[in-house]
Amino acid sequence: MEIEKSAERKKVTINTLLRMKAEHKKAAYVTAYDFPSARRADRAGMDIVLVGDSMGMTVYGFDNTLQMNMDIMIPHADAVARGAKHSFVIGDMPYMSYQLSDLEAVLNASKFIRAGCSAVKCEGGKAVAPRIRAMHNAGILVQGHLGLTPQSTAALGGYTIQARTDDAISRLVGEAKAIEEAGAFSILLEAVPPEAGKKVSAELKIPIYGIGAGPYVDGQLLICHDLLGTYEGKLSGNIKIPKFAKKYAELGKLEEEAFRRYIEEVHSGEFPSSEHFYKMEEPERPCSER
Repeated sequence: MEIEKSAERKKVTINTLLRMKAEHKKAAYVTAYDFPSARRADRAGMDIVLVGDSMGMTVYGFDNTLQMNMDIMIPHADAVARGAKHSFVIGDMPYMSYQLSDLEAVLNASKFIRAGCSAVKCEGGKAVAPRIRAMHNAGILVQGHLGLTPQSTAALGGYTIQARTDDAISRLVGEAKAIEEAGAFSILLEAVPPEAGKKVSAELKIPIYGIGAGPYVDGQLLICHDLLGTYEGKLSGNIKIPKFAKKYAELGKLEEEAFRRYIEEVHSGEFPSSEHFYKMEEPERPCSER
């Protein structure tokens, strides 16, 4: 029955997302970095899947996302796009893949589209508006990213909450409007108070999604490793599990327990048992013996 439901489900497109906003329906949005997790999210009915550069920390164990590059990102984007047949897949443009020139931004964004993504995401406001415009003019859907932007944490003073005053919210709205005018089809707001999310959503026409931006936005994003309880990265300095990262399962503990049981059975000789053996072929007997 699940397979039949999945087969009937229509592909989520930009028109789907715009319709959801118009009808005040919230979009469910999650990161995925490989084929199996993308396929499971898609089968569950996920609206949007982000091939996030957050995999630098969740998958590769880096201290931040700055080590990520196009050579790493594109194979993951390709795998996720093959797994998420119905979800709207967004490729996260890594550090220095779009900042240097319009041409480089368009060429790198096109690699995500060729890999099967429906859109790309890049961080920044007014400073990256020309890049967003160039990608938009090339026919590429672009999601903006404002608030806490991990690729710019040094300039922001670390992983800190953004837009906590009325003046800061006004500046955030101005940055959001600049990238909306440049052609962004949506914006992701990260780590801002609910008041900021509400103000940006009210002032802009495009969908506004949040990851730690309160309930007034058009959808919610979570990092899959936070959601599933599988994050094993470093928690040093001022990098901590975010307040908004709700854990829906403890799959990391289940995985570790499965490894322990396997180790114990191998050490004790319990595994493999006869049910896991292959049998020899029985030799053929002469006809007279049959």
